[in-house]
Amino acid sequence: MMPVYLNNAATSWPKAPQVGGTVAAYISGLPHHAGRSGFAGPDVPGACRNLLAGLLQVKDSNRIVFSPNATHALNIALHGIRWRTGAVVVTTVAEHNSVLRPLYYLSKSRGIAVQLVPVDKMGRVNPEEWEAALQKHKPQAVVFTHASNVTGAVNDAALLTRMAKQAGAITLMDASQSLGIVPVLPEAWGIDLVAFTGHKYLLGPTGTGGLYIAPDVDLEPVWVGGTGIQSDLEEMPVSMPIRFEAGTPNDPAFAGLSTALAWGLEHVLEDNNILHKTERLAAGLAELGADVILVEPPRTPVISFTLKDWPVEDVGELLYQGFKIVCRTGLHCAPKIHAYLGTAPAGTVRFSLSRFTTDREIEYCLTAIGELMHETV
Repeated sequence: MMPVYLNNAATSWPKAPQVGGTVAAYISGLPHHAGRSGFAGPDVPGACRNLLAGLLQVKDSNRIVFSPNATHALNIALHGIRWRTGAVVVTTVAEHNSVLRPLYYLSKSRGIAVQLVPVDKMGRVNPEEWEAALQKHKPQAVVFTHASNVTGAVNDAALLTRMAKQAGAITLMDASQSLGIVPVLPEAWGIDLVAFTGHKYLLGPTGTGGLYIAPDVDLEPVWVGGTGIQSDLEEMPVSMPIRFEAGTPNDPAFAGLSTALAWGLEHVLEDNNILHKTERLAAGLAELGADVILVEPPRTPVISFTLKDWPVEDVGELLYQGFKIVCRTGLHCAPKIHAYLGTAPAGTVRFSLSRFTTDREIEYCLTAIGELMHETV
C-alpha cells in the first residue's frame, strides 16, 4: 500500500510532474551558469525569476533574490535591515521559529525590542490588536506570517500591511505556507519584503526559496563573496539580485522549481477542490469527536486536531505504523501559538493536504481516526 501523505505543510509530495527529471537532467548535463565566463547555456535562474515574478505580479524580476529556503530569506531580511538604536519589531505569536529565533538573536545581540501580538482561536491576527500594537510601540519593522502553519488561517495581508505602513514600519511577510495555494501580491499590497520557499505549495524541490525586496528598500547583504561579475570590487555589487546572491547557486534545484512553476501556472491558485476536501476532512474529524481547530476561510489546506486521552505523538506514530498515513505532530516549530489555541504544551496532530490528495484518501483517514478512537471507548 502506498502511504497517504498528509504532511505537505512540511514539504510537498508528490512534486509537480517532471520536476525530478528536470533536476536529474540538469545535474547530468554540462555545467553552465548564466552570466559567468566559461559557462554557456540557458539562463536558468533568470527563467525561474521571470516565472516567480508572474506569479507574484511584480514588475521587476530582479527584485526576487534566491536563497536555499525561506529561513535563509528571512535572515537576509531581518539581518539586512539597518536597525536604529532602540528599534522595536512588532510580530505575532503565530510565527515560525524561522522568524522567532532570528528576532531573539537580534534582541540579544542588538538590543532590539520584540513585541508579540496575539491571535484568535483560529490562529488569525485581530486587526484591532495589530493596530493597537503599532500605535503603542511605533516599530521600525513588522513581521507576520501570511498563513499559519498550525491552523491554516490566512491573514488579511493587505490590511495588516496598510496599517503598518501608515505607522512608518518596514513590512516583512512570511509566505512559506501561502505561495502557490493562495494569492501573494507584494506590490499590490505594498509589502516591502516577502520570504517564500519552493518546496511546499509551489511543488518544487528542496533547496529553493527566495526573498522579494521592494525597490525602495535598502538592505545590507548578509552573505558576501564571489558573484562571477564585477570581481574587482571589494564589496558586493549594488546591482540586483546579485547583491544578495554570493556563491554558486543551486541551479539544478531552481531548474526543477521552474518546471513546477510552469505546471502550477496552468492550474487555479485558489483551488476550490482542495479546500472542499479540507473542509470535508475537518468536518469528518469533528463528527468523530476529535478536537479540531475549526478555521473560517480564507485558509490553506491545513488541519490541526487532538484526540482526547491520546498524546499527539502516539496518534502520529499509530497512524503511520497501522495505516501508513504520514502526518506531523507536536508544536510544528511555532511554539507560541499553542497557548492561544488551547493546545499547549504538547501541540497538535496536523494533516496538510495537496492538490493530489484524493477523496478516497480523505475517507481512509477518517476511517483510521475512527478506529483509533474506538480503541479508547
